[in-house]
Amino acid sequence: MKIVQITAGAGGRICGSCLHDNALVRTLRQRGRDAVLVPAYVPTTSDEENVAEPIVVMGGVNVFLQQKSSIFRRTPRWIDWFFDRPVLLRALSRWSGNTRPADLGPLTVSSLQGEEGCQRKEVYRLAEWLARDVKPDVVHLSNVLLLGLAKTIREATGASLVVTLSGEDLFISQLPEPYQHKVKELLVQRAGDVDRFIALNQPYADRMQEILGCQEDRIMVIPHGIDPEGFPDDPPDLIARRTSRGDRRVIGYLARACPEKGLDQVIQATARLVERGMNVELVAAGATIAAEEDYLSSCHALAQEVGIADRFFWRGQIDRSEKINLLKEIDVFAMPTPVPEAKGIPVIEAMAAGVPVVASASGAFPELLGIHETAPAGDVHIPGDITDLARCLEEMLWNETRAVDCGMAGHGRVKKQYQSHHMAAAHESLYEDVRR
Repeated sequence: MKIVQITAGAGGRICGSCLHDNALVRTLRQRGRDAVLVPAYVPTTSDEENVAEPIVVMGGVNVFLQQKSSIFRRTPRWIDWFFDRPVLLRALSRWSGNTRPADLGPLTVSSLQGEEGCQRKEVYRLAEWLARDVKPDVVHLSNVLLLGLAKTIREATGASLVVTLSGEDLFISQLPEPYQHKVKELLVQRAGDVDRFIALNQPYADRMQEILGCQEDRIMVIPHGIDPEGFPDDPPDLIARRTSRGDRRVIGYLARACPEKGLDQVIQATARLVERGMNVELVAAGATIAAEEDYLSSCHALAQEVGIADRFFWRGQIDRSEKINLLKEIDVFAMPTPVPEAKGIPVIEAMAAGVPVVASASGAFPELLGIHETAPAGDVHIPGDITDLARCLEEMLWNETRAVDCGMAGHGRVKKQYQSHHMAAAHESLYEDVRR
């Protein structure tokens, strides 16, 4: 069985979808499957071995130019090739970081229109290449905003189509009208062009079922799985870690610097703990694009304003080894997203490191942490409530027994169900099912 994963790249920025798709294809290959990862728009970036093909389909520059001018919808292949070079796309993707969802209404609508949109030349070219050179049995699209490709790919290749649900609802909610309404209409229309959707957790499956207007059995839940290499085989000694630092405690955060991930909220919660006499600091890291630099600057200003500028350490985008080292430094991991989270990959990584987690009581987190089970991996707080976030962090930092129990529970949960081979095996079963 030939499997092709088409993934919307993020240029030089590490994003959750790139991490997920790269880990999936990499593990499928390790398990002997014939799988390829094909970047769309711009190259992909991962903090693991990047297994993506050295090409880019639906090149971002050509897609943009064809949206803006009918001239570029008729240009010869050699001109398109010039703009599709990965080196050029990677360089220009830094500039695209200034783009906000509010600016992308017409382009999003056109992309979902597929063979009827402004990018129809790119759609047909991709389908022809797949049919002629790749001959896939299954084509896996990384998000529903790529649904415009599905019909033409199916007709050209005869392949089965599956699509991962990757947090697109937040992007869609930020589109201006009338584009937001049109996008939702097109998603319902185009949902019939694929065989199955995949959500990383049940709450997001339920959310997207409403948006797509599809039957419950067309969405399968397959959690993300991480490569265990580099993470501890056994839970760390959290008490010894704390003792080595005296009374100082460390909160960790790992996510994009953007409002929907809640960095400003954990800064405020940290300040409240300091006000209560705790010797605590916040170590944070994550990717930042140009459009989010103002938010990051505001977070530094906020830390100054609430008196913890000397206790807030921002490390920017870090690689895999730096990420694992960060998780070895901290006493509790915070993920206070004010909006429901679709993936929750950093929480799985914190659990794999044996660190207790405090996260928002919405989206993926209650399920990931096993909040309603006998031995949860952490605690959840009321979304957007700084007081409740501070309360949960304080409890986890003061109560050593609770922290150790949560750390051990999280480590066990990852070993049992959130490793990459679990994810790959479930996808293999799904691919075989849709082929039947």
